Amino acid sequence: MGQHIGFDSDPANQDMEIVGIARDAKYGSLRDETPATVYRPFAQESEIPYLFFELRSAGDSLSLVPAVRAAVASVDRNVPLFGIETETQEIDDALLQERLFAKLAGFFGLAALLLAAVGLYGILSYAVARRTSEIGIRMALGAQRANILRMVLRETLLLVLAGVVIGIPASFAATRFASSVISDLLFGIKATDVSTIVLATIVLIVVAVFAGFLPARRAMRVDPMVALRYE
Repeated sequence: MGQHIGFDSDPANQDMEIVGIARDAKYGSLRDETPATVYRPFAQESEIPYLFFELRSAGDSLSLVPAVRAAVASVDRNVPLFGIETETQEIDDALLQERLFAKLAGFFGLAALLLAAVGLYGILSYAVARRTSEIGIRMALGAQRANILRMVLRETLLLVLAGVVIGIPASFAATRFASSVISDLLFGIKATDVSTIVLATIVLIVVAVFAGFLPARRAMRVDPMVALRYE
């Protein structure tokens, strides 16, 4: 405070006293880092082609537009007002590309998760159908229905864990390869964000358990006599 700065390129502002310090704030772009910024009084500016006025409101900001126009017109009717929008609208417009990318990525992610669940269910159903005779023999020798359920679910989890062991290193390799492309579209996370990958893995395991539960339930309901005669 009280120090003097100036700009060699602007003769009118070669000696300015610092009278206050403001916190960093985004101005031109939400994507870029906050630049070094100097706020200068309007009365000390020699040439200003246009001005931005900002109003803080407690309710619907757009409802204040008629009152703002009337207040400006009461001072000078020749001053035009244009580009009126809320901060929320401006931020939404600035983040349109990121939100579109997020929606598309989320859609394709859910589609991939659905295909994985359907494929896992089909594989397990086929595997259980091929082992009907084996299941009948196990039950005829005293295996309980709960044992059959645990056996099928255990094989499901082993299959999923094998995919996770292979998939996690592959996902890290893929994200490192694509980080130069998608890094500008990410906000608050990295391309190799550990928490996101862990969450996706947990969701996949839960979906896999549900996908394997129906074949497992069908397997534990097999009649041993029918299973022994199954071809």
